[in-house]
Amino acid sequence: MNALFATYKPAGVSSNHFLMKLKRKYQFLKCGYSGTLDPFASGLLLVGVGSYTKLFDYLDKSIKSYETTLWLGVESESLDIERIESVKCVKELDRDRVNEILKSFIGKIKYIPPKFSAKHIKGKRAYELARSGIEFELQECEMEIFAIELLSYNHPFISFRVEVSEGAYIRSLGEMIAQRLGVKGALSALKRVGEGSVKIEREEIKPLDIFSHLTPKRISLDEYKCDFKNGKKIKLKNQNLLIHTPYLVIFDDFFSIIEINKNQEVKYRLNRMPRC
Repeated sequence: MNALFATYKPAGVSSNHFLMKLKRKYQFLKCGYSGTLDPFASGLLLVGVGSYTKLFDYLDKSIKSYETTLWLGVESESLDIERIESVKCVKELDRDRVNEILKSFIGKIKYIPPKFSAKHIKGKRAYELARSGIEFELQECEMEIFAIELLSYNHPFISFRVEVSEGAYIRSLGEMIAQRLGVKGALSALKRVGEGSVKIEREEIKPLDIFSHLTPKRISLDEYKCDFKNGKKIKLKNQNLLIHTPYLVIFDDFFSIIEINKNQEVKYRLNRMPRC
């Protein structure tokens, strides 16, 4: 079986554990996911089955949408509710001020990823080192905030919706928002509701039309189908294509993702992917 699904991971389980449950339930022989969700988080997790696990790099995942709640007055080593160190009462804030602070983060911002994250440090995951008590430093990263909307402010909880670039850490954003408000803060809830053009709001597993979510531009090379099928070398003629740029080629029973070199020769990135 080859397929791409939008699934809803519940809070309280790791992305890996959730994937294994899906694998057993639906008897998938091979499957994988794109974009780890923290155990305390819920929401959209893209799952590929069979050879479609190779397509994650070519999916439209440029903007990710989250709904989250920031708990003011909380100090947490993990920047969420999993490793709370202290809880203090803080003065209630003006709602307009809260909204103003949220809007001030729109654009590109620098941040330090959480130590309890899946970032790699010399071959190890950051969270593995953090749990072992090993000291380390994470490099500063950049994320872009495309939109942010205050959903509610019921002191000490601020709920908001945010659209961010791929790879952004909402826990770090929550920490920075709290700092700008002059208090400590950590996320008490986090839900991913969208990834690129894929949206999900409730617990379900939804099959996706793969061609609606692939980013490479589609081109027609029907006359070369036999060459593609046999993986032969192809030199194109009279094709005005950019070099080293992925293109999608679809045939009736399979599809390929290719790029063109400076000699107008085809390089197969993924070839003979079965259509489903």
